[in-house]
Amino acid sequence: MLAIALVTAGCGGGDDETTATLTKAQFIKQADGICSAAEDELDSKFEKFGKEHKLSDKHPPNHEESEEAANTILIPSIEGQVTDIRALGAPSGESDQVDELLTAVEAALEKAKEEPAEFIEEEGEGDFAEANKMAREYGLKVCGSES
Repeated sequence: MLAIALVTAGCGGGDDETTATLTKAQFIKQADGICSAAEDELDSKFEKFGKEHKLSDKHPPNHEESEEAANTILIPSIEGQVTDIRALGAPSGESDQVDELLTAVEAALEKAKEEPAEFIEEEGEGDFAEANKMAREYGLKVCGSES
């Protein structure tokens, strides 16, 4: 469950080109900082969730527990990351690319909301694969990371 959370924590970008003052390098550093802090928080919340539900390798989450974890921990975290990164504003000339990236994350989130348990239970990046690839291609190291 933690591996899925870290993989799907991929995100990136902002979109207000006219007011942006960040360079691309500054944007990447700040966006990755947002994602890194979110990963740390996710680790803590998933650990607490696991203890509360007595989860282990021998007792993995059932469908209902996976759905609860997605709805109360993972989806809100990714939504918060998108909001925080959008608030950064895109670097000059990067508005379209950053908006496309964030829109891909939001589309994957909508699919996750439709089937929250599968969001936790699926192997790999799932619906976030394209958004994560876009984040890595943009230069983000933490947002969109596969580990």
